[in-house]
Amino acid sequence: MKKIHSLILILAAALTGAVTLFAKPAASPVRLEVDVDRHVLPAGAIERAIVKVSLHCLPPPRAQTRPPVNLALVIDRSGSMQGDRIEQAREAALELVRRLGPDDIISLVAYDSEVEVLVPAQRVRQARGLEAAIRGLTPRGMTALHGGVARGAEEVRKHIEHSGYVHRVILLSDGQANVGPRSPEELGRLGAALLREGVSVTTVGLGLGFNEDLMTRLAQRSDGNTYFVEHSADLPRIFTAELGDVLNVVARRVVIEVDFPAGVRPLRLVGREGVINERRAELTLNQIYGGQERFALIEVEVDPAKAGATREIAQARVRYEDVAGQRPATLTASRSVKFSADRAKVVASADHKVQADYAANLIAVAKDEAIALVDAGRREDAGRLMSARVAEVNAMADTYRNAGLAKVAAPAAAEAERIAREGLDNAQRKLYRTESSQVRNQQATAGEDRR
Repeated sequence: MKKIHSLILILAAALTGAVTLFAKPAASPVRLEVDVDRHVLPAGAIERAIVKVSLHCLPPPRAQTRPPVNLALVIDRSGSMQGDRIEQAREAALELVRRLGPDDIISLVAYDSEVEVLVPAQRVRQARGLEAAIRGLTPRGMTALHGGVARGAEEVRKHIEHSGYVHRVILLSDGQANVGPRSPEELGRLGAALLREGVSVTTVGLGLGFNEDLMTRLAQRSDGNTYFVEHSADLPRIFTAELGDVLNVVARRVVIEVDFPAGVRPLRLVGREGVINERRAELTLNQIYGGQERFALIEVEVDPAKAGATREIAQARVRYEDVAGQRPATLTASRSVKFSADRAKVVASADHKVQADYAANLIAVAKDEAIALVDAGRREDAGRLMSARVAEVNAMADTYRNAGLAKVAAPAAAEAERIAREGLDNAQRKLYRTESSQVRNQQATAGEDRR
């Protein structure tokens, strides 16, 4: 009778929701996939292949409460921000603040020759002088950019232990860093340190006077977004786009580990920064956004296999924190390939999407390399480098009948000719650096729809 009575109590509790013994587990906001540029590889020879590890981030349900934000606005108010620039910066900042919720945390840091915390980190509903502080921004002095970012990070750290918050610094600058640390390497180290703390830095470069090398390095190393805004009238749109990402974070503290079996050797990560140690590749992302895809591309060398054989090519594991559920999660996936002596089967097995992503990142990396060559006075070499990458993409397009690759190659071919002839002017250099960073980071552009 005691057993029957206990069973009745359990069933009653379950029906009233008191226990979750039979509850369906919550759906993961992230789907993990492992793909390869061809599902069938040529038999009998060493072959190179591209492994793609993708995180497909589902849009959060409309009714789901978004995670709160811990945001530091760091705004350049040096003398070069005179006139329309500071006016548009104020309007963009005000519009961003109006879209925050009362329990979001906001801080405002302004910098010129000195760094000043105008509004210490606090909940929006308590920040009564925030809008007045933004409206009071006036240009003066020089550009202590490193100090501004470091101080913004200090404000974010005040609430870094708050469970469930998304931590972000948004930096706006129109000038060269000329006070304090000022090299891309120094700012890159700052970005990498912030990534380890779970803080991303988004950089917004305004006009033609800022240091794009420094700004993109800071964003890349902290897994933040980067923007080049030539005209200050575009600032409100850029700030709105960036906030759309910040408010749409579904997972954070993401670690991707990819293991390769004997006979498969990882050679390099294409586009993204990461670590390869023997037969393991590893990289870290800070935050990923709903409705977007983030991925890693790894070039591998595969030992020969007989026709008809099947071999596992990669095993992936992803660890992350589910922001909505505030719980850790782990996903695993793997991919195998077949081998064939039939060339037609190899061609037919091509994954055109993986090839297009690889080609886009190949060109993005080439843009960074071309900048270095032009800077060294070797514009013709830069043009040849770009042309070589274009030829590689076109050869892949022809071999695998992938029409999408032509869309990647065609604009790069025209750019290769222009670079060899003219080099890169200031605006083109900034655009190249920014576009390369956005492609390699799989950043949604400001014109794309955000939930």
